[in-house]
Amino acid sequence: PGMRALLGGEVHLYFATISTALPHIKAGKLRALGVTSAKRSTAAPEFPTLAEAGVSGYQHTSWVGMLAPARTPRAVVAKLNAEVVKIVQSPEMKGLLLREGLEADASSPEEFGQDIKTQIAKWQKLTKAAGIKPE
Repeated sequence: PGMRALLGGEVHLYFATISTALPHIKAGKLRALGVTSAKRSTAAPEFPTLAEAGVSGYQHTSWVGMLAPARTPRAVVAKLNAEVVKIVQSPEMKGLLLREGLEADASSPEEFGQDIKTQIAKWQKLTKAAGIKPE
């Protein structure tokens, strides 16, 4: 709905994933103001970061991860992780993802778990500071 609202002129600003926005940018329907990551996107290095565009103090990166039930045996998790990392790091997959505006960044299950905990703490702090209550 947000992208439709932006394209339809109902709103004047929208935060979208690069994979969602890129086709509209390439078609000349949208203009990228900046990417929210700490560094420029490999898929679209011509777009500045928000910090480079003059908006400091904001950084966010979208991610997709593979999760399994907590009681999944470590050996199974390790095997799944090894296979997924091999696929994600392959030149074919990297190229496919890049064409879609995505970047592959595979990590260990432990690193991914820590990243999730860090994100939870960050957003809890932010929502508390903003006075946002769960509904």
